[in-house]
Amino acid sequence: MKLKRIGVDLAKQVFQIHGVDSHEQAVCRKQLKRSQMLDFFRQLEPCTVAMEACGSSHYWARELRVLGHEVRLIAPQFVKPYVKSGKNDANDAEAICEAASRPNMRYVEVKSAEQQAGQALHRIRSRLIRARTALVNEIRGLLGEFGLVESRHGVAATRRLAQAALADAENGLPGQMRGLLVELQGELVEHEARLSRLDETIQRQAREDERVERLMLVEGIGPITATALVSAVGDARQFRSARQFAAWLGLVPRQHSSGGKEQLGPINKRGDTYLRTLLVHGARAVLRHCQDKADRRSQWLQRLLCRRNPNIATVALANKNARIVWAILSRGDCYQLG
Repeated sequence: MKLKRIGVDLAKQVFQIHGVDSHEQAVCRKQLKRSQMLDFFRQLEPCTVAMEACGSSHYWARELRVLGHEVRLIAPQFVKPYVKSGKNDANDAEAICEAASRPNMRYVEVKSAEQQAGQALHRIRSRLIRARTALVNEIRGLLGEFGLVESRHGVAATRRLAQAALADAENGLPGQMRGLLVELQGELVEHEARLSRLDETIQRQAREDERVERLMLVEGIGPITATALVSAVGDARQFRSARQFAAWLGLVPRQHSSGGKEQLGPINKRGDTYLRTLLVHGARAVLRHCQDKADRRSQWLQRLLCRRNPNIATVALANKNARIVWAILSRGDCYQLG
């Protein structure tokens, strides 16, 4: 069967196929089970295969590329305008196929298995941090009900509070609560140990990847941010410019312009929330110490802080760092502090 382009609606077990020929006429509409996918595409001549970017799309993209097909991943929000009438698998596959025919359509870069493994590492670490925060709040809340409080916040302060509560036999803490507190304390230690192991893995990756080492030369970017950027972005050549990369991260102003009048609002917060958060936190750390430095970057930050809100200055620096990251990853440049 000679097909020009195929749209695939991915799922766990049942996949919908919509193929068109060189005249843009639909000549293939069918459902495939998961076990039939590779056999079906193995029998086809190489063509363009379009899919929505989702959890399994990168895996299938790699498998279909091995068979000689050109694979294009499209963000779901760019497919939605092409869905006709009701939503079902057949209409979704047709919409994906039609969206891929647009000459100005934006595509998602296919990630390698190593990139996905790196992202998995960061997602697990982020989940453990959220769980540890919830556990710390639970310990502080439960002890607060018995009049045991600690003015300072954080994991270390909570650990000291729990240890002091267990060591003091005269604080009125019931025996049952003491047993529960021992279990909570052990759970907190386990979370800390798991996070330490993940941090060691990230540090090892940072030492082994020269792209990460070059990113870490930028003020405000450490091992965690650098490895997360490399895992999510790769070589960054899929972005035409530094501004497009910053816009993908959601660090550019939201526009509402009409009639030749340009109106800019707050940042649009599109894209990867995790990467944006890391860049903003790194920029905030740099701003805390820029007053004692005399380089051009620090002087620019000092002037910016004199006329704008610190939060605006933080996002401005995060935006600048994102553009520097694009130059480093796409061109292979090395950062030099001016």
